[in-house]
Amino acid sequence: MSNIHKAFENGKAFIAFITCGDPDLDTTAKAVKAAADNGADLIELGIPFSDPTAEGPVIQGANIRALNGGITTDKVFEFVEVIRKDVKIPLVFMTYANVVFSYGADKFISKCRDVGIDGMILPDLPFEEKKEFSPICDKYDVDLISLIAPTSENRIAMIAKEAKGFLYIVSSLGVTGARAEIKTDLKSIVDVARENTDIPCAVGFGISTPDQARKMAGISDGAIVGSAIIKLLEKYGKDAPEYIGEYVKSMKEALR
Repeated sequence: MSNIHKAFENGKAFIAFITCGDPDLDTTAKAVKAAADNGADLIELGIPFSDPTAEGPVIQGANIRALNGGITTDKVFEFVEVIRKDVKIPLVFMTYANVVFSYGADKFISKCRDVGIDGMILPDLPFEEKKEFSPICDKYDVDLISLIAPTSENRIAMIAKEAKGFLYIVSSLGVTGARAEIKTDLKSIVDVARENTDIPCAVGFGISTPDQARKMAGISDGAIVGSAIIKLLEKYGKDAPEYIGEYVKSMKEALR
């Protein structure tokens, strides 16, 4: 078992997403520290990719800025190794199957273990093709985190039964990005998942306000926020960590 379960041991979990290298790795380090110090229970670290198909314009922009700044997968691994000395909460990578495949799956996943990454989320990896990576993840004790979408329907039980770490419940159809309203019947999705697994369920895609986070945590075990944090990085650049800390504190308080 990885460390991911620790994120859910003290009530509802707040999960923050941050793209590595936007605008630079020094700012990312400060942003991760600010999020952890202000109540984030787990942090998803985005490895920049040229074709992030699950992302809306905000996170796409972060990927472009990071790649233009010269960020590579190797630089991200080196970065994690350094921040792991200070940041003790669970960390997972959010990236795309091609990043792992092109790096070499065994090499990538063994490095995750070596630097202290607890799991990885690959939003473009269909459940039916996860065997490409899951045996290697099991070998190195890195959780391959599954996603359940509003379109999963009769596949929810099947996905839940094999879940590791936590289940990422996608709140809405489409790509990442803040939404004024989340209309999906998420409770019925979470209910089916819980009938088939003891793994925690956290809801992401579209959550940006304390009220939304509170509602999502009311039907699940936690809330995941990405675009709202990336907007702060886009707006404030190197000064963003202070604002990220304040934002994470307000979101975590809403979950309490």
